[in-house]
Amino acid sequence: MGAGVGGCRLPAVLRIVTWNVNSLKARLPRVEEWLAGNAPEIVCLQETKMADGAFPAGAFEALGYEAVHHGQGQWNGVAILSKVGVADVVAGWDDGGPVDTDARVLWATCGDVRVASVYVPNGRALDDPHYVYKLGWLERLRATLERREDPAGQVAVCGDYNICPDDRDVWSPEAWVGNTHVSEPERDALRAIEAWGLEDVFRRHHEEGGLYSFWDYRGGDFHQGRGLRIDLILATSALAARSTDAVVDRNARKGQKPSDHAPVIATFS
Repeated sequence: MGAGVGGCRLPAVLRIVTWNVNSLKARLPRVEEWLAGNAPEIVCLQETKMADGAFPAGAFEALGYEAVHHGQGQWNGVAILSKVGVADVVAGWDDGGPVDTDARVLWATCGDVRVASVYVPNGRALDDPHYVYKLGWLERLRATLERREDPAGQVAVCGDYNICPDDRDVWSPEAWVGNTHVSEPERDALRAIEAWGLEDVFRRHHEEGGLYSFWDYRGGDFHQGRGLRIDLILATSALAARSTDAVVDRNARKGQKPSDHAPVIATFS
């Protein structure tokens, strides 16, 4: 990839990961073990459920990562870990609009890539005020991209979108009719973000359905194959064209006290 910021050499292969860890306090040993075994260059974490003062930056530094975090305590929380540098950090919204007390978006430049870690609101139910908040949040993300970023540049917006892009991404479309995550307004909002200039990197490499990144803890959903693909790495065309593979690490969903999400890894040359 050549020289990076400040003349620093960038790796020949760049791996970007998104992972909703569902409480970093509860799962830090598992996250550390996974990072030590895989050593990706950039990691976007969601649902850390930590205040900034409690974030274990030292643990990640010991593994070779610079780390930035935007948290609020027991809910939400997003982080970016990088082996290729961290610069131009923006936590939350910088659009002059209403303050969002939820810690759901964090930006940083890592090497030659502008990266966002996003934790899109769940929505809860189609008639819930949180669903309206979710649609507004997605529009705010799209507007931020349009205002501040360059679709011709190297940009990756990674995270838990709480949206299945299409019916291939939900274990039973029939069972999910009338629910969040699959409604047309949500999918339209995601398409509007992609229309700015982003591509679902996983879909560049996998057209088939039945490949998921989230499985509810209840009812043995993981073992029964009842999952959703809601964790996405969206990249601009210039970056997506560099991708050589994208996978979900299902093994990270196994074992004792896993997150209900598995890491999604995209590899770029």
